[in-house]
Amino acid sequence: MDEQTVNRTAPLRVLVYSDDRNVREQVILALGRRPHPDLPECEYVEVATEPVVVQQMDAGGVDLAILDGEAVPAGGMGIAKQLKDEIYSCPPIMVLTGRPQDAWLATWSRAEAVCPHPLDPVQLAESVITLLRRRVTTAGA
Repeated sequence: MDEQTVNRTAPLRVLVYSDDRNVREQVILALGRRPHPDLPECEYVEVATEPVVVQQMDAGGVDLAILDGEAVPAGGMGIAKQLKDEIYSCPPIMVLTGRPQDAWLATWSRAEAVCPHPLDPVQLAESVITLLRRRVTTAGA
């Protein structure tokens, strides 16, 4: 654990997008308030529509976006690609895919991580911890 990680005390803002309230709830329950002891607490921003995702991301202050690739009418992969194309220094994005075989599609979206449905809480947490650690270290640099 480096000094930059220790010095960050503000909560990490994690945007969780899905049109399905149950998916958002699964993600938040799997990660909890503090996914890892060496990270600050997480503050979740639940979003159910694409326009609000774009609005929240444009406003800034989001440390990680978790986007449901199976959301309707706007899937997380398309939104991820749009965000990566339009936001300078876009925060990391994780896409939740319909199945493990869809991971290759997430590379097109430029998402930094992928987690397939049904969500595996351990895999989800490990990926999120890796992305947030990088974000904390980068923000502190």
